[in-house]
Amino acid sequence: MVIEWLKIKVSPELREKYIQKDEEIWSTALSRYSGFLGKQVWINPRQQDEVVLVIYWESRDAWNGVSAKHMEETEQRFLKEMGEGTYQIIEEGEYQVRKFPQPSSSQ
Repeated sequence: MVIEWLKIKVSPELREKYIQKDEEIWSTALSRYSGFLGKQVWINPRQQDEVVLVIYWESRDAWNGVSAKHMEETEQRFLKEMGEGTYQIIEEGEYQVRKFPQPSSSQ
């Protein structure tokens, strides 16, 4: 599993709108791809202008398989709903989930 991690800066008065439009537009668009496993939205109670998106992908290939054209169209739709200059991606990252064997609990 691969995690796409995005930290967004958005004005506090638009944070809830951002979260709602992200679900409505981005999550819906990404859910069309079989490798999309889901998304979490994290908010920081001490940073009212911060939203973190944690997006789960089956694999890096699945994530990279999202059409660039589809991404651009989705971003344009999202931008139209939110307005120019109302948000900014300030950090992004990619993580892999590592699992380790659990010790046997047989007695």
